[in-house]
Amino acid sequence: MDIGASDRELIAVMRRYFAAKVELEILKSRLEEARQAAGEAISFFYDPRRNLDHAGDLQRSHRLKGEMVSLMQRAEAWGRTELAAGEVDSSETTAAKE
Repeated sequence: MDIGASDRELIAVMRRYFAAKVELEILKSRLEEARQAAGEAISFFYDPRRNLDHAGDLQRSHRLKGEMVSLMQRAEAWGRTELAAGEVDSSETTAAKE
């Protein structure tokens, strides 16, 4: 199997996506444990302007979510490009057979 530069880039994007996902899950779990221990309402606890003790973690979780969206958009763009290239290749193969 020949792996090109485009494939390596996709692999790097997906590795970062899953690393961010794991980091976010750990962060969310830690935040939720803290919220429950404090007995705080969800609306208060998860507002970084009102919960200064956890504001850094809350902002980090928002950044991770944004990064994951961006990474998935890059992966989707790669997939669309590959699909389009595959359609061109298959139509050229079909035309050559005729």
